[in-house]
Amino acid sequence: MNTNLSDERAEIISKALADPCRIKIMEAAKEERDWLQCQAITQMFALTQSTVARHINQLVDAGLLQVEKDGRHTRYKINKETLGEYVSYLRSFSGK
Repeated sequence: MNTNLSDERAEIISKALADPCRIKIMEAAKEERDWLQCQAITQMFALTQSTVARHINQLVDAGLLQVEKDGRHTRYKINKETLGEYVSYLRSFSGK
């Protein structure tokens, strides 16, 4: 395989993307022109704040979301580098 992503890292990313809530968070981050506010993510779901935080942390830990803190506010955007490496990793299975 010709990719910068290890199998272990790909597994972490795959697990982070294996939940519908986390997919929705990634979709919302993709639609946002700049940074996605944490408050906006929390309002998207009928879940407790701690549950939403757990979902966000899993995406951040996988390297899929970048974090920026501004005082008491936290915002997120997609880490295009990590996502690109993951896409390349998956493409390597197609043999193309």
